[in-house]
Amino acid sequence: MIDRREFIGTMGAVAVGAVLPACRPARSAARLSQVGVQLYTVRTLMEKDVERTLAGVAAAGYTEVEFAGYFNKTAAEIKAMLDRHGLVAPSVHSGSMAPDDWAKALEAANVIGHKFIVMPWIPVERRKTLDDWKQVAADFNRVAASAKAAGLQFAYHNHDFEFPLVEGKVPYDVLLAETDPSLVKLEIDLYWITKAGADPLAYFARWPGRIPMVHVKDGKGPPDWAMTSVGSGVIDWKRIFAKSQQAGIQHYFVEHDQPADPIASITASCAYLKKLEF
Repeated sequence: MIDRREFIGTMGAVAVGAVLPACRPARSAARLSQVGVQLYTVRTLMEKDVERTLAGVAAAGYTEVEFAGYFNKTAAEIKAMLDRHGLVAPSVHSGSMAPDDWAKALEAANVIGHKFIVMPWIPVERRKTLDDWKQVAADFNRVAASAKAAGLQFAYHNHDFEFPLVEGKVPYDVLLAETDPSLVKLEIDLYWITKAGADPLAYFARWPGRIPMVHVKDGKGPPDWAMTSVGSGVIDWKRIFAKSQQAGIQHYFVEHDQPADPIASITASCAYLKKLEF
C-alpha cells in the first residue's frame, strides 16, 4: 500500500516521462565541413598554368582537390604547389591499369599524399557482355590489391553507362557484387547515377560504408540533362547528403565537365554547398 503523497509523486514522474520525448529538440542541421573540387573542371586553365589555377581554386574556397593528370609536372612539384596554397589532394583519377603506368601512378600518389586512386572509365570494348564486366571486376580486384600494398585505397567512379540492362542485369550491380568491398570502394558521381535513372540512396543503403567519395555535379534535368553549377539544377542535395554517414562519405568533389567560366562555376558551387543545411 502507498499513501496519497507517494501516489501523486509516482504519477507525476510518469507524466513527465511521457511528455519529455515530445519536447526533445529536433536534430540540428548539418553542413559540409569541407568541400573539394575535381580538377578536370578547370583542366583548360591547368593546361596553361597549374600553379595559378590551384591558387584560384583555393581563393574560390576549396581546401581539397582531386587530380585528373599532373600536366607535365613532377609529383614533387605538385606537392610543393599544394603546400604553398593550403590545399590537400586526397584522391587522383588514373586511367591506365597497364603494369608500368600503374606502378608510376602509385609512386606519384604516395609522393603527393593521395589516399585514394580512382579508375574513372571503362573502355567501350571492355563492357559489352556480363562476362566483360566480370573480367573488369577481376582486374579491379587485382590492381586494388596492389594499391592496398602501396598504402592506397582503390575506388571506381561511375558514369551512366553502367546502368542500362545487359543480359537482364544491371552492370553496375554485377561489378559491385564481383569486387571485394574492402579493396574496391565507390566514388559515386551523383549526376551520372541520377541521369541514368538510378537512386543513389538505394546504393548507400545496399553498400553502407563503401562510398568514401562522391562527385557533386548538378544538371538541369530531362531531356538533355545539361550540366550546371551545383545548386542551380534539379538534384536534391539535402536528400542525398542527409544519408552521408550511412554511405561513409569523407570527400565531396565538385565537378562540371564543360563550364563556360570554370572559376565562376566552382566559386558558385562552393558558396552554395557551404551554406547548404541538411
